[in-house]
Amino acid sequence: MRDILGQLRAAVGQILRDAGLPGAAIAAYIDGQLALETSIGDRDLQRTVPLSVDASFYIYSVTKTLIAAAVLHQVKAGKLDLDAPIQQYWPDFPVDTPITLRQILSHTSGLPDYGGLPAYHDAVKVSPGFPWSFDDYLNVARTRALLFAPGTGWSYSNVGYLALKTLLEQTTGRSLQAILDALFFTPLGLKHTFVATSLEDAATLTPGYTRAFGGDALVNMAQRYHPGWVSHGVVVSTAAELAAMIDALFTGQILDLSLVNRMAQPVHSLGAHSPLQNVGCGLGLFMDTDSSYGQVAGHSGGGPGYSIAAFHFSSLAGYPTTIAAATNQEGDNVAIDVAYAVAHALAEA
Repeated sequence: MRDILGQLRAAVGQILRDAGLPGAAIAAYIDGQLALETSIGDRDLQRTVPLSVDASFYIYSVTKTLIAAAVLHQVKAGKLDLDAPIQQYWPDFPVDTPITLRQILSHTSGLPDYGGLPAYHDAVKVSPGFPWSFDDYLNVARTRALLFAPGTGWSYSNVGYLALKTLLEQTTGRSLQAILDALFFTPLGLKHTFVATSLEDAATLTPGYTRAFGGDALVNMAQRYHPGWVSHGVVVSTAAELAAMIDALFTGQILDLSLVNRMAQPVHSLGAHSPLQNVGCGLGLFMDTDSSYGQVAGHSGGGPGYSIAAFHFSSLAGYPTTIAAATNQEGDNVAIDVAYAVAHALAEA
């Protein structure tokens, strides 16, 4: 393992330098056991304090994988049907065209998104501590046309996952925190993982550096950026606890493996996006369908202050392996590069 750590420090250190990021936390489960937990680089921009191995981050859109698992859990319980329109359960849903849960999970619903709207980014800059309301987000779907007929195209939609989170809460009568606590957090004994709903919840976050609030200088977003800016909810976790959740999902501890296989079945192909050879989108998961490491599936996340990735490799050097990586400054999916650098090091060990 000492040789692997040396390779990782060299490879990941180069990625961080190339991207101009201070640090990364990394964890890997190999054959069901936590085999690697380390950090590379620094907590601060002055490079004076090493980043802690148990630093906490917003996992951003990796939260979608947990929401998707919760939906499949309700499908297994007979409470939801993947091929039923969401309007069957939510009659006042702000779009009349029938859209199935499967289509929302796989981003083939045609629902528009707010991610590219100047109004959204301007609002984040002006008032990072005061997010849009539930109705503000729903108005994106209410006032903008579907991008395509459901099932005929692909477009990433945070609004779709807000709809799924809301449906889960309506169906179960519980909050997203309570739902994920019962499904993931408590069974796995996680101590640092929870759904953030306020700036007070952000007190445990490691500093995350961003320019999302305007200006050229990097600033720490941890006590300024309200988690409500992530419409579908956002989980706080560490690299090791994030790896534990994704590993547990793929080893049948959370859902029957038949359901996990349905999540990991590509619905739409997005082509090559380095370092992934060929990206497929399933139900709350993305896959590398041409990987040499067997089945590869997981999710990435990014937002002010952090880049996140968590992927399960079904056969990495002969073992099922789950790798999670988190950086303390946003980058263009840079955490995926870090996770794959870990995978290469482990494969060559």
